[in-house]
Amino acid sequence: KGAIGVSHPRPSSMLKVTGKAQFGADLKIDNIAEMVLVHSTQFHARIKSIDTGAAEKMPGVIGVMTADDIKGTNRIGPIKPDMPVLCDDAVRTLGDPVAAVAAETREQAQAAAAAVKVEYEPLKVMMTPEEAMAPDAVPILQNAPNLCWQQPLIRGDAKKALKESAATVEAEFSTQMNHQASLEPEVCVACLEGEGDKAQLIIYGRSVNIHGVKGMVAQALGFENIRYREPFVGGQFGIKATMSTEAVTAAAALHFKRPIRYVPTVQESMWMSSKRHPYSMKVKLGADSAGHLTAYANDFTVDNGAYFLLGFVIPKRSLLMFSSSYHIPNLHGDARLVYTNNAAGGAARGAGPPQTAFAMESAMDMLAEKVGVDPLEFRKMNSLKPGQVKATGYQVSQWPFPELCDAIKPAYEKAKKEVEEFNKQSTTIKRGVGVAVHSFGIGETADSATLSLEVKPDGGVILYAAVADPGEGNESMLAQILAHLLDLPLEKVELHTRDTANTVGMGPAAGSRMTYMAGGAIENAVENLKKAMKEAGATTFADLQKAGKPMVYEGKKKNEGTPMLDKETGQGASFETDVHNIQIAVVEVNTESGDVKVVKIISAVDAGVILHPQNFEGQLEGGMDQGVGYALREEYVPGKTRDWVTFKFPTMRTAFDVEIVTRETPRENAPLGATGIGEMTMTSTAPAVTNAIYNACGVRIFDLPATPQKIKEALKKA
Repeated sequence: KGAIGVSHPRPSSMLKVTGKAQFGADLKIDNIAEMVLVHSTQFHARIKSIDTGAAEKMPGVIGVMTADDIKGTNRIGPIKPDMPVLCDDAVRTLGDPVAAVAAETREQAQAAAAAVKVEYEPLKVMMTPEEAMAPDAVPILQNAPNLCWQQPLIRGDAKKALKESAATVEAEFSTQMNHQASLEPEVCVACLEGEGDKAQLIIYGRSVNIHGVKGMVAQALGFENIRYREPFVGGQFGIKATMSTEAVTAAAALHFKRPIRYVPTVQESMWMSSKRHPYSMKVKLGADSAGHLTAYANDFTVDNGAYFLLGFVIPKRSLLMFSSSYHIPNLHGDARLVYTNNAAGGAARGAGPPQTAFAMESAMDMLAEKVGVDPLEFRKMNSLKPGQVKATGYQVSQWPFPELCDAIKPAYEKAKKEVEEFNKQSTTIKRGVGVAVHSFGIGETADSATLSLEVKPDGGVILYAAVADPGEGNESMLAQILAHLLDLPLEKVELHTRDTANTVGMGPAAGSRMTYMAGGAIENAVENLKKAMKEAGATTFADLQKAGKPMVYEGKKKNEGTPMLDKETGQGASFETDVHNIQIAVVEVNTESGDVKVVKIISAVDAGVILHPQNFEGQLEGGMDQGVGYALREEYVPGKTRDWVTFKFPTMRTAFDVEIVTRETPRENAPLGATGIGEMTMTSTAPAVTNAIYNACGVRIFDLPATPQKIKEALKKA
């Protein structure tokens, strides 16, 4: 069959279907204690006192740990460590962890946690960037202004170009706070192995960046000898790119000198995990008399929540993909990131572009209508071309977006015709077709990856690479690329990906980067191995060993350029390649109730060579479903959202038909011509749905989610 382009069973599939795969909560360790946290009931308050007396006397309780018991900095954060492991001086958002209770059973720990009394002195609560930047605002974090990052993006003269444009549109858009909603909570287990000074702290966690978390925990706890191991884990959608439970579980294992397991409830998971950032955006878009885009401006403010976490990474990604699929000569962006007392924002599928794409793709539809051009044709005629530059000045050599427009056109025309026929026979229920597109960057400038390959005398290979796979298929990708390059059967490839003891830092399995980066590093490792075999005149791995050559070969991939944007112009960093996506949404709107039903989504994708068709389709369908939830239902409201019902998690009732159109343009510099596809269908789905709502009933939603109430009110006004 060959290794590439075939839907081989995933390496871990048999373990999972037989129930033998051990997830965090399945780990059996002798003498393990259960931990439960005491969470803040306030959004912003000074901690006056913590009374643990009654809790410590309760049945089965081993003890209560507070910030005073943590020996290190007691702060975590991948960029700016400002989030307490346990709050010491103050709490800054609802659900902040204040104390940890260890007991023999989870029920005993929960009862004791409820008995811990915390006295608070309320401080000014600022839930929006406007409140946090107001003259009477107070700093949420010590020694840090609430406006924590700002970056312009300037190319050409957008103000002048907009003034001179034949047609312009202008609007304000906003997106909600969203929860990534992986079903497995942030389970963590920690224990000490060995005695005295040689004792090693073992953490079993769910990070997609195991070396990064190991380093953060060491600093926060003041303990260096740490090994991080990842059991099998559930999905992540960006939520596992930031840490929530590892440091506090590890701190408890050190403090109580007992193995500790922490299995948060869904409510706790929602309190402690990072969220998708809310954006507010002021947009202007212009075109000349021939319908070609002249200028685009987006002045946007991002609610970062109470802690920095990934901070500027998210709005920076919005700037890197600012011009999306299009050639726009004049651009003006201004990104602001603001601390508030909301839940802290982190990575969420797409991480920045889904918010700005909602604004841009809505504006594109508005402008297409104004200039009288079909929405799909309008996007195609404004496509970037090879030799032209993206928003931050990076020249592209490949851009197969117009061809993708042609590929989806027959399905688009058919959908329009069917909708027209339906609407002739229906009065209350109206159907609409919406288009949205996105070109998603992969392989950021200056990114790097390192892994190693060990050859076995029996003709097999072992790959050591810190590449997490919380469901997207990275294990398949690693095994298939390696088997293909070495012409080996898949069963001869062994993967070691979940342990800091035998891997090196690879950065996070996030940003759709691992196929491009890890795949590129595998290519390099195989090159080094083949070179050694050639030098030794070896035809087998056994020959290589006899020749005295090494058995381990390192592979590296390092992208050119700088990771920085110019502080004045936002020119500089970009991505080496792009994935192109077009979404066509067909929706039904009940014009009396405002209810929206997604009937079908047609998705056209060119992500280069497809390595594993089933994994590819699964990622597209999952992204579409998440995008529909983002468009219509899902909103995380601190203090109100507590479970899957209040979050409006998708069910089979909200499912829809899917059609996938693919092109495979092999990408330059990409491993076997392939890139990543995990995020981009999430990015363009929401605007496709809201554009379809407008097409159905003439109502444009500017603020996500597009709830029945909002549609009903807009219809009344119309």
